[in-house]
Amino acid sequence: MASLLISNCRLYDSAQANADGWVLLRDGTIEQLGRGETAPRAESVLDAGGRLLAPGFIDVHIQGAGGADVLDATPEALATIAQTCARSGVTSYLATTVYKPGQDNRHLEVASECIGRDLGGARLLGTHLEGPFISPKKRGMIQPDCLTDPSPSALDAILRRTGGGLAMMTVAPELPGGLDLVRALVDRGVVASLGHTSASYEETLRGFDAGINHVTHLFNAMPSLHHRDPGPLAAIFERPDVTVQVIADGVHSHPSVVRLAWAAVGPGRFVTITDGMQALGLPDGHYTYNDIPYEARDGAARYKDGTLIGTALGLNRILARLIQFTGCSTATAIRTVTENAAAVLGLNKKTGSIAIGYDADLVLLNEDLSVHTTVVAGRVVYQSSGD
Repeated sequence: MASLLISNCRLYDSAQANADGWVLLRDGTIEQLGRGETAPRAESVLDAGGRLLAPGFIDVHIQGAGGADVLDATPEALATIAQTCARSGVTSYLATTVYKPGQDNRHLEVASECIGRDLGGARLLGTHLEGPFISPKKRGMIQPDCLTDPSPSALDAILRRTGGGLAMMTVAPELPGGLDLVRALVDRGVVASLGHTSASYEETLRGFDAGINHVTHLFNAMPSLHHRDPGPLAAIFERPDVTVQVIADGVHSHPSVVRLAWAAVGPGRFVTITDGMQALGLPDGHYTYNDIPYEARDGAARYKDGTLIGTALGLNRILARLIQFTGCSTATAIRTVTENAAAVLGLNKKTGSIAIGYDADLVLLNEDLSVHTTVVAGRVVYQSSGD
């Protein structure tokens, strides 16, 4: 069995300042870890040079990266996304995309076929569908041909296309039939996430009672908080069993609002995401999503009419902003994309932590959270050319 020893590292959540930690990886899992001079032998040794060692990041909401998009409907596109993700410390991701009722939707079949494949970078865990059961009034960048009313037949068509690969679906529970849809998703083990919704406070609570336990990009594509008409936000804040995604880039939500969310839900319910577009990892410029031109500038992606549609920032860079905005520790920020994200997907017993028996998905970080090395299944998939 292949083995890799990572030596001279500091565990991201350790109180020890000395860089004398080590982790032994064998056959894709963490076999041993410790400190001092007792490190075992291995076929390969990676000297961490005193850097932070963290669990690999999990991005539960990313649509594209490196010039590729899930909608490209090719294994090569998903591999490009996976390899670009690895450059920002991401070791697993959900292929986030849309469903087009009555159209080909080949991209969903391709994504399902690539789950578990070696893509040369981050693992593909499954598909996250934004819609089609969302509010037309809060569709944001999602086009009208990607929407339809909730129905058992529409859900069955999606499940056939995804072939068991559907991991999460963003839904608007206020739509007619929305609550029955939520129950059907939960029965099938799919995470039902509130988003792109016009739901009232009461409708949101009914959605939670039906089985919604997660929220897609908090604040974005949902009604704002009003003191006489609280809408979904008040319901979200007061439900301790509901986790939330936040695009903590300071653009999708002002830094003060990121701080508000952090204080309102607490670090244990907070999941940092990119909502990344194919411009992620590429220079500023003009690109196309779903046949519509957009511009990526300073890490934000917008349609020509100014509609904000996603980010072009890697997850490690967004984590750095989260720390800047909230004053949280590096370890706490990292948990939002490791332990917290894994728990949302029900994977926290096997990934998202540095522990014996867990997946050997790890990232070596410099002090500024730039990525030095990314390891997936015990194998180095990215290494910075710098020091």
